[in-house]
Amino acid sequence: MTDTTSRAQPRPSRGNRIAALATAAVLGLLAFGFVAAGGALLWGNAQKDDQGYFATGSDRFHTRTAALATENLDVNADLPDFLAGDNRYGDIRLRVSPRTEKPVFVGIARTSDVDSYLRGTSHATVTDVNYSPFEADYATHSGRRPAGVPSAQRFWVASAQGPDTQTISWNVEKGNWSVVVMNADGSRGVDAGVSAGARIPYVATIAWISIGIGVVLVAGAAALVYVGVRPPRVRSEAPGLTPVAA
Repeated sequence: MTDTTSRAQPRPSRGNRIAALATAAVLGLLAFGFVAAGGALLWGNAQKDDQGYFATGSDRFHTRTAALATENLDVNADLPDFLAGDNRYGDIRLRVSPRTEKPVFVGIARTSDVDSYLRGTSHATVTDVNYSPFEADYATHSGRRPAGVPSAQRFWVASAQGPDTQTISWNVEKGNWSVVVMNADGSRGVDAGVSAGARIPYVATIAWISIGIGVVLVAGAAALVYVGVRPPRVRSEAPGLTPVAA
């Protein structure tokens, strides 16, 4: 007679299935994070102005002293070699509009040079900025009038002055930097609207890399879910005739 047997292949243990599903859940959360981050970067990249800058509105900065200066802007990021180059940190753009009849000056320089120039000079340092609504906090330093008008100084890496809106752009370099806004004649009572913009390289590339990582993680999560929930496969075997005892 023919002896036909059906035997189920070994199924992953319950512990292994639970581990696979738990790992899939973690990968799914990571995938969501990467895809969401990439989408946010792509959305932000679409908000650039016609010159490719992410820019703030024009907000009022003012002081009764002779100068407004930012705190030290520390640019010391170590970037991978493939991001190296003249434009690896991106560009910044400042637009400064005088709110008085005095011509305005705006300049960027190394913090050490700015500190030396303003030492003993009446000036205010911007310590914090909040938006919605806009509010700036200042630390005020007493002193005399600056020793020389700002345009006469030779340490600025970018500067402009005039009676109307002044625009400067600068390719960011590694180091410690400060931004200074003054009246062009160095007098007290600085009052100006300032708009800051940044042009950051590789935003779209980073966004698509993030989305790509998310897609790969989704595929991995789907594979683990399949391992955790798949039913057993049944294999039929017909070994042949089995002799029957007399």
